[in-house]
Amino acid sequence: MTTARGGGRGARRPGRRLLGGGLALAVGAGFALVGATAGTAQAADVNNAKNPGFESGLADWSCSAGSGSAVSSPVRSGTSALRAAPAGQDNARCSQTVKVKPNSSYTLSAWVQGGYAYLGATGTGTTDVSTWTPDSSGWKQLTTRFTTGASTTAVTVYTHGWYGQAAYLVDDVSVLGPDGGGGGTDPEPGVPAVPAGLSAGTATTSSIALSWNAVSGATGYHVYRDGAKVQSVSGASATVTGLAADTAYSFQVTAANTAGESARSAAVSARTAKPNGPGPDPEPNPTVPKHALTGYWQNFDNGATVQKLRDVQAQYDIIAVSFADSTATPGQIVFNLDPALRYSSVAEFKSDIAAKKQAGKSVIISVGGEKGNVTINSDASATAFANSAHALMQEYGFSGVDIDLEHGINSTYLTKALRQLSAKAGPNMVLTMAPQTIDMQNTGTEYFKTALAVKDILTVVNMQYYNSGSMLGCDGKVYSQGSVDFLTALACIQLEGGLAPSQVGLGVPASTRGAGSGYVAPAIVNNALDCLARGINCGQFKPSRTYPGLRGAMTWSTNWDATAGNAWSNAVGPHVHNLP
Repeated sequence: MTTARGGGRGARRPGRRLLGGGLALAVGAGFALVGATAGTAQAADVNNAKNPGFESGLADWSCSAGSGSAVSSPVRSGTSALRAAPAGQDNARCSQTVKVKPNSSYTLSAWVQGGYAYLGATGTGTTDVSTWTPDSSGWKQLTTRFTTGASTTAVTVYTHGWYGQAAYLVDDVSVLGPDGGGGGTDPEPGVPAVPAGLSAGTATTSSIALSWNAVSGATGYHVYRDGAKVQSVSGASATVTGLAADTAYSFQVTAANTAGESARSAAVSARTAKPNGPGPDPEPNPTVPKHALTGYWQNFDNGATVQKLRDVQAQYDIIAVSFADSTATPGQIVFNLDPALRYSSVAEFKSDIAAKKQAGKSVIISVGGEKGNVTINSDASATAFANSAHALMQEYGFSGVDIDLEHGINSTYLTKALRQLSAKAGPNMVLTMAPQTIDMQNTGTEYFKTALAVKDILTVVNMQYYNSGSMLGCDGKVYSQGSVDFLTALACIQLEGGLAPSQVGLGVPASTRGAGSGYVAPAIVNNALDCLARGINCGQFKPSRTYPGLRGAMTWSTNWDATAGNAWSNAVGPHVHNLP
């Protein structure tokens, strides 16, 4: 759910923009990763980029519209980094022409942070390449490869952001390959040293925290449990999860970079805690009604009405607690109750969940949001997610989970994680998703593939119909957000793309303050529901058939709804519950 904890909601997707009256697709501007076949860098390879760490300011770099500057914080290494800020129709493109050798292979990489960040190369003489990442709160490495043509002696490497998005940061750019004669001197890094100082910290019944000394030149670390690799992390700490209670384990760690992996560290042994015995069974999960209203409940204060769960309006059938927090262990989530909500204790919060469930409401834990960054891209992280999410369900009484990841997902491993969680939680688990509009434009996106892969355990997809600008409908036409047609024509993509009507909901802001753009009056939401379920009150777009089983609607958030006098839930709630 794209929401800033300190304010309202900002645009958080590249999507499509109407530029000069036409539809400008992000593909070709660095949106799509285009891979080129390249060989492995040899020992003699050098970094052909000049001023790769911006230690000399913007020397050798050129940024569009004066968008770039050298900053001293944050930096990944050294004392400087690039900060580039998109503005208006400028995407803050910073580039450098790099000398290369013909018929040679190069690895292009850079570390980025902040807003949407793109990295690419043009003029390669073969296939130009690019890659990108959504906004991130920490440094993240982008990497792609290209091969030069028979007469190519120079290529242009670039970074850029996206229109209307936050500034992005870049550090440690590398164009690694044969020396093109341009003065690059940074050699390929050597294999890092063996990590020292490995020690075990806090142990629970199912996890053990580890830490070690950082290794110079390492870009990541691998954790081994009883001789088997179980985890990979970027920093010098990790929490190994999925362990048996009161059991001893042996751990080792290695350091790695592009040159290879070090030998394993000295082993350290640690034992998980003893179980305290089973606790009371949580309140049974209620059944989600045929037509349901979903509301996100804010576990933070950003200017909207601060609510306790007991204060959430009775119209809401599914209440998504926003948000879980990630840990240093990939895939693992925890929940931290914000003191701003003025609960006297966690027990009081749990009591509110139980009361809502007794009233027939499903209270679920939402994972992601604008600032959430839960990474599930391996078997280990999938298991860590399933174990930790199930632990939260057991501890707090949550009925399920909501997937609101906005920083890219891997459908293969997220599917594994959700199936593992479902196997632990049972058939009554509530599973919802809140993808952005760009994530559900076609069945080939990672979000759509995940939804279809877990269709048998999926409750509803409440796509966010806001903060996106104009988008394509299922008829191939462009529709402006905030209209009946925008809601119906985009919902049609999901309805005709394989999801059941009961798995489709309309996600909209509860008030103008709840989103950066895309607010629609409750009457328009109700018209869209009527159009899809009954075939009436449509705009210019009218579906070829009706979907009376449509699940309903969702809003960000119950707090913004309360701030506006509950106008949204009072109008849309009864309409949803009276659908055919």
